Amino acid sequence: MTGTRDARRAESARRILLAAQEEFAEHGFEGATIRSIADRAGVHASLVMQHYGTKAALFRNAVQLPPGEAGVASQHLADVLDARLGELPPETLALVRSMLTVPEAEATMRDFLQERVENLERSFDGPDAQARALLAVSTVLGLTIGRHFLKLPAFEQITHEELVKTAGALLAGEG
Repeated sequence: MTGTRDARRAESARRILLAAQEEFAEHGFEGATIRSIADRAGVHASLVMQHYGTKAALFRNAVQLPPGEAGVASQHLADVLDARLGELPPETLALVRSMLTVPEAEATMRDFLQERVENLERSFDGPDAQARALLAVSTVLGLTIGRHFLKLPAFEQITHEELVKTAGALLAGEG
């Protein structure tokens, strides 16, 4: 019976995590609730807390890329590039604009980017996984700054789609 109980528990955790990913994607951290995640997963809210402890812990789990799945990482990078090269939300603009002059913003950005490097590293294979992850995160940051803050004229001379496609291929090691 233990296997059956363990299997049910694992399936509940999987459904909760999928529901959390969808809720966080649609509503962000602030807009998603434990109750809405539980409802989407078809479980009681207390089961969400039992599996993940806190909303913050569930969020950390929900935003992790699967380890060793480079295809997922490549698609994730393409999605990130698409978002960062498009219009940025005001809170992202404020954080990036302030990261070099405000110690709190610098610390927040450093912690966020380090977590992104570690997340990507786990999804890449090979001895150069950390270097590739660091280069990917740094490249996205550089493109974001070049596009939104320095307003490099070259960004006006290439389509958004072509830039995302080319940068994605470079970051995936295809270019």
